[in-house]
Amino acid sequence: MTVLMRGRDGWALPLALAEWAAPATAAERALLASLRGPVLDLGCGPGRLLVALAELGVPALGVDASAHAVDQARARGAAVLRHSVFDPLPGEGRWQSVLLLDGNVGIGGAPVALLRRVARLLAGDGRAVVEAAPPGAGSWTGEARLERDDEISGWFPWARVAADDLVRVATAAGLCVAGWHVTAGRWFARLRRPVA
Repeated sequence: MTVLMRGRDGWALPLALAEWAAPATAAERALLASLRGPVLDLGCGPGRLLVALAELGVPALGVDASAHAVDQARARGAAVLRHSVFDPLPGEGRWQSVLLLDGNVGIGGAPVALLRRVARLLAGDGRAVVEAAPPGAGSWTGEARLERDDEISGWFPWARVAADDLVRVATAAGLCVAGWHVTAGRWFARLRRPVA
């Protein structure tokens, strides 16, 4: 069953829901193993990365606005809250690692505002790991919806940030790119607060 994310201007992107619900890949596990805990996974979905973090012995909490996703994550034994990432969250300013993977830098359709929020969640020496679209993929901000057969969601604000635009977006949010991890065609940036 194919699910499409469609932009209001007509573009469509097939979503790999099987991968969204599958266990973390070897490449993802290697990335997760490099993180300092505690870890906050924003837009955690069904909790696949939270399960991998637990298996690695790294304390983590997930946040997702979808009741369906939260139910799936809890069924897997993951610690997860049903909240908007913009709601007050436990441990603000004390998270060593904050994750925005699987395109979640698009949450809310305002990447700069989202990364400002991430900066407030991080401990002073913390790092955010943000997955960007590959360089040259183009960045986009607007409204999108999900489509599956006869089911169509309402429009919601969303964005895509390409790797070649992430430095600019992070800088506008008061963060800087501390390094890149590129694996299996995926681009992950480590963001931190600038050194004073």
